[in-house]
Amino acid sequence: MEKHFRELVNIVKKLRAPDGCPWDRQQTLYSLKEYLIEEVFELVDAIDKKDIDNIKEELGDLLLHVILHSTIAEEENLFTLNDVIKSISEKLIRRHPHVFGDTKVESSDDVMVNWEKIKKEEKKNRSILDEIPNGLPSIQKALKLQERARKVGFDWDSADDCLQKVNEEFKEFIDAVSSNNKDEISHELGDLFFALINFSRFIKINPDESLRKTNERFLKRFNYIEKKLHENHLTFDDVTLDELDKYWCEAKKIVG
Repeated sequence: MEKHFRELVNIVKKLRAPDGCPWDRQQTLYSLKEYLIEEVFELVDAIDKKDIDNIKEELGDLLLHVILHSTIAEEENLFTLNDVIKSISEKLIRRHPHVFGDTKVESSDDVMVNWEKIKKEEKKNRSILDEIPNGLPSIQKALKLQERARKVGFDWDSADDCLQKVNEEFKEFIDAVSSNNKDEISHELGDLFFALINFSRFIKINPDESLRKTNERFLKRFNYIEKKLHENHLTFDDVTLDELDKYWCEAKKIVG
């Protein structure tokens, strides 16, 4: 493994060399951000599909980003790949005293309690919410905010309380729609989403995963409609909404 890792590092350095790849040479720590985000989502998609070969490939793409970012940083005398590896190694040891020290734990919950205590000690005088990245997708960020607040006791007592809050926010959203005030509608819609995410957390269903599955179902059903129109030499302009709805109901039975 060490041999292949060194080889990959040398390949990246060759790409960044004066006689290397023009595209790779012009990249910076900041220009690569959107590509990094894209690679993360491609990995998540491969994991959702349980596509082992693609998971392996996408993990490789992520590893490339770690090495490329570190190589660029080293060129600018900011930090090195060794610094990155040393930093994460020290963090893992520091935050797992039950493995590398004498701390005793009974369960995963105990591990998480210790983890948060250690993080709090590392980041004194900072909000417990500060380290949640602003760049997270909104659903994931809402979950992180709620989970972090829960760890200090700021949470609902039960899923029923959460569901009651969902109903309350839905009524406020309906009232806002009636007012025809777009700012107020947007405000209440955000509150409703946040409440729904909170409820999903309580019943241990990942809302992002649920929405991804809904998107996939919509895609399959819509593709079925397109297929049926094509088979009948029709376009969307040739049919009514009621006729499209019939195809949609067929699609629900056939493609799920």
